[in-house]
Amino acid sequence: MLKVSPVRAFSDNYIWLIHSPLDARQVVAVDPGDARPVEEHLFANNLQLGGVLITHHHGDHVGGVAALIRQRHVPIFGPAGERLPVPVHALREGDIARLPSLGLEFEILDVPGHTGGHIAYVGHGAVFCGDTLFSAGCGRLFEGTPEQMTRSLAKLAALPDDTLVYCAHEYTLSNLAFARAVEPENEDTRAYLEECRARRARNEPTLPSTIGREKNVNPFLRCDRQTVKQAAEARAARGLQSYAEVFAVIREWKDGFIS
Repeated sequence: MLKVSPVRAFSDNYIWLIHSPLDARQVVAVDPGDARPVEEHLFANNLQLGGVLITHHHGDHVGGVAALIRQRHVPIFGPAGERLPVPVHALREGDIARLPSLGLEFEILDVPGHTGGHIAYVGHGAVFCGDTLFSAGCGRLFEGTPEQMTRSLAKLAALPDDTLVYCAHEYTLSNLAFARAVEPENEDTRAYLEECRARRARNEPTLPSTIGREKNVNPFLRCDRQTVKQAAEARAARGLQSYAEVFAVIREWKDGFIS
């Protein structure tokens, strides 16, 4: 199984360090928005940075890249459709991010919606999905449309159920509070909320989740379920015909939700 370590940054970001299966001292940083906590973690654990994966252009995901590579020559991968602060190996869906010296490679999915060119990295039983999919939630639509985001989420939902989901923020408790508002009778959501509350009480990450779990608790992956559709229609006070219409109402509801 892939070894992945979390590095906390800002108020709720996770910078994931993927350890090489060939040498666990070598790591790849995913979305390093801040260099300092990464450097501190590398020093404290006698690790070496062997590469960088970027999912999208937002500052809390790329702000630390330039500092990290200032005195290092490591491969940097990122989305072809976005402007980034450093040169990268530009990737689109169907490409593969290969780090052969580390024994790592990841298939690329285009998952726009949160931003216009957002990508996800899939491999070794895991997906690094940035701000597209959160546990029990999804990213805000800053640059994309509901139709784009629903297609992106469908790609992620089609991954094997045991795929580990490494998203970039600790939003799970607030997302689950919203999921309970949408589907108050969902027992999977209730049980997961209790589990995550216990984890956070121990100051542990709620992540990674799995694709299978997300399909059971995440309202944004359940817009075809009658319970979610009815909740969206009640919120909108009108009938909703398509998956994307249901998603749009649920996403707007979440944007103003206070847990």
